Amino acid sequence: MTDTDHPTPLSLTDVEAIARTAHAHQTDKAGHPYTDHLRAVAEGVQDRGGDESQIAAAWLHDAIEDDALSTQWLEDAPLTPRTKAIVHAVTKRPGEPPETYATRILTTPGALLVKEADLAHNANPTRLAALDEPTRKRLTEKYAHMRALLGLTGD
Repeated sequence: MTDTDHPTPLSLTDVEAIARTAHAHQTDKAGHPYTDHLRAVAEGVQDRGGDESQIAAAWLHDAIEDDALSTQWLEDAPLTPRTKAIVHAVTKRPGEPPETYATRILTTPGALLVKEADLAHNANPTRLAALDEPTRKRLTEKYAHMRALLGLTGD
């Protein structure tokens, strides 16, 4: 193999910049910049002992699902195979049962840590408090169900 077969992966700084640009015009359900969520998930992965491939995946974890970046971009991007596999694993597919989604995460090395950090930030009581009661209740139940499917307890 030549060096061109495996280009040097993007640095975390570059991955962060790409993610911030791709999601620049998006907000979360409470109207906050979506990039705040990406930063929190990346920091959560780092705090949980994640490696650079996992941190890169954290920055990109919603990019495909939110149509911020294309699947083709991910395939062509100079990222580690592990980062790409994790992003694919944590990307929900339309109509996919939660059980199928959870199984894919559990069977992809490194993906569980990224999803754990994502769920932890999504379920943060301060973040949920900004939502209306029906939305807060629905999301709290949804996140608890996914945590159970993934075998995650506590925070």
